[in-house]
Amino acid sequence: MTASVAARTHTPAELPPRRALGPGTRTWEEIGLVTFSLTAGSAFLLQTMEPTISAVVDEHSTFRTDPIGRAVRSLSSVMMWVYGGEEGVAEADRLRRMHATLNTTDATGVKHQALASFPWAWVLHTGTFAFSENARYFSRKPLSEAEKRAYYEETLQLMRNFSVAPKEIPADHAEFEKFFADVVENHLEATGTARDYLRTIRSIGAPTWLPRPLRPLWKLLLAPIGRMQYFVTVGTTPEAARRKLGLTWSAADERKLRALGWVIARLVPLLPERVRYFPIAYEARKLDRDRARMRWVIEHRPI
Repeated sequence: MTASVAARTHTPAELPPRRALGPGTRTWEEIGLVTFSLTAGSAFLLQTMEPTISAVVDEHSTFRTDPIGRAVRSLSSVMMWVYGGEEGVAEADRLRRMHATLNTTDATGVKHQALASFPWAWVLHTGTFAFSENARYFSRKPLSEAEKRAYYEETLQLMRNFSVAPKEIPADHAEFEKFFADVVENHLEATGTARDYLRTIRSIGAPTWLPRPLRPLWKLLLAPIGRMQYFVTVGTTPEAARRKLGLTWSAADERKLRALGWVIARLVPLLPERVRYFPIAYEARKLDRDRARMRWVIEHRPI
């Protein structure tokens, strides 16, 4: 099944007008948490298994040569989508302009365009999947079916802001789950890019700015984090994708992941908000509270 065929087996969604995301949503409450990075790995892995994304990433991405820089830039961009206000919408436009030139031709002569409608949509779809996986393992209570439906409605706003073609977006969460499983099973491939990504996160290379004498220390300190990120990435990747990549996942592995998630779900809420959230998310949340306090002062001023 090709991507275009898979994408057209569902009822297209009705999208809202473009507008900034804001407070009062689960997206606002949870995307900015530091735990977001744990399942961002499986999202990127699923992206690199999509043939067009794989080809473009293989030629243009710096994930092999500057993995830390690439991860930081990607995370800060995602934070802008949710917490940047009108600048978040502008960030979506910036990314579209940047990807407009990221085209390539693979070894078989097939041409790939980063802004082709299905690959562009697939990036957002993997994020929707990763959010549910994050709640499944790293929050005190997984998403209920009603909460999944509500969250999917929130993702439609992001889809609209990124100018994703409506034909590539399932109308509701039930259709999304069927669509997503179908693409993973029948369209994704065990690409060399995906395998390289797994190797990269297992042994995280030093940032390019780090002096060479300090790099052995970096490797020593980051080794446990790399092993954890690899473990979580494999564990939160769908079984069909693991099977294609030849990755094993045992019942014991699942128990370890759930135990890790149990600890993280209880530890993270105890951290100060400044530590619990990424910087852009923290500042946006603080600004929202400051505005609310200012509004209260104005409304209760002597007149």
